[in-house]
Amino acid sequence: MGGPSAEREVSLVSGRECAAALRAEGFEVVEIDADRDLAARLGAVCPDVVFNALHGRWGEDGCVQGLLEWLGVPYTHSGVLASALAMDKERSKNVYRAAGLPVVDSVLACKAEVAARHLMAPPYVVKPYNEGSSVGVYLVHDVANGPPQLDDQMPEVVMVEAFVPGRELTATVMGDRALGVTDILTDGWYDYDAKYKAGGSRHVCPADLPEEITAACLDYALRAHQALGCRGVSRTDFRWDEAKGLDGLILLETNTQPGMTPTSLSPEQAAMIGMSFGQFCAWMVEDASCNR
Repeated sequence: MGGPSAEREVSLVSGRECAAALRAEGFEVVEIDADRDLAARLGAVCPDVVFNALHGRWGEDGCVQGLLEWLGVPYTHSGVLASALAMDKERSKNVYRAAGLPVVDSVLACKAEVAARHLMAPPYVVKPYNEGSSVGVYLVHDVANGPPQLDDQMPEVVMVEAFVPGRELTATVMGDRALGVTDILTDGWYDYDAKYKAGGSRHVCPADLPEEITAACLDYALRAHQALGCRGVSRTDFRWDEAKGLDGLILLETNTQPGMTPTSLSPEQAAMIGMSFGQFCAWMVEDASCNR
């Protein structure tokens, strides 16, 4: 849990929640705030399984997965390749396209170039191509006079992506099964605060959708999980433009380390099928392995 990424604080909350739930399920749990001495600390603890509650870079992009493979310690969630692919939003889109899944146009560009001119017609979104949790997301409206002036903390290379209007939907996959679809309601952009602050968003689970759209979300989420080579639990996010029907359903990205906080989406979808938070966490532990 924790770690050095931009999503450190969320990961600490996820880690505490999962640790408490696993203790209640009868597991012996040691909480480790991941730092550069992680390999030595794991060597001292000698765990049977590592529950990976890290989010963002180093914890979700294949790095810690490679360390755990090297140490021979079974771990939860996706392996090295799937984690790296899913975290790289441009490369994962290529995988989705090859699998026949619907995505929108995007380009990678230098931060200076993005700030100098519109690289596509507004509205569009500018975001890091290898972070999550809506960290550093800029929405450029269609009435914008000029390109966005990006924060100094944004990486040197960013993704510019066509904006997709409509409803925010998400579907969790557990193993070989898509659990359900949630409709995320907010007063504005589904940003970091909307995701993680109490009252920041309202989740309708299961989502009140046409049967065709629900079925497509479940199908696309499972196909994305399989195309990327994910293991354990993943969550795939969508936007749906109701006016276009099925053609308006667009896949945004797949999260290989979905949030596990009190306001997180995947635990709610597990509860929808009758699985408690503790049982959900325990399933991930029992599913853990190397060579993922």
